[in-house]
Amino acid sequence: MVKKNSLIISKKNKNKNTGSVEFQITSFTKKIRALVPHFELHKKDYSSQRGLRKILEKRRRLLSYLKKKNVLGYQRLISKLDIRESNSQ
Repeated sequence: MVKKNSLIISKKNKNKNTGSVEFQITSFTKKIRALVPHFELHKKDYSSQRGLRKILEKRRRLLSYLKKKNVLGYQRLISKLDIRESNSQ
């Protein structure tokens, strides 16, 4: 498992912001990045692939919501997390 420090929300405010959209997207991104090396070793782990697809879909929906509500915050978040911008609605 590869640990990558991509947390953009300070640890001091972590307990207050766990329900925020930005925190949830960051947390889902960390989970996704942790699962990717697992699939390099276990190509036929279909139940984990299903879980990964569910996490990706949740993150996609949250990113879509954030883009509608706060475009500037959305742009900052995707640049800090180094993820691609979603074109789907």
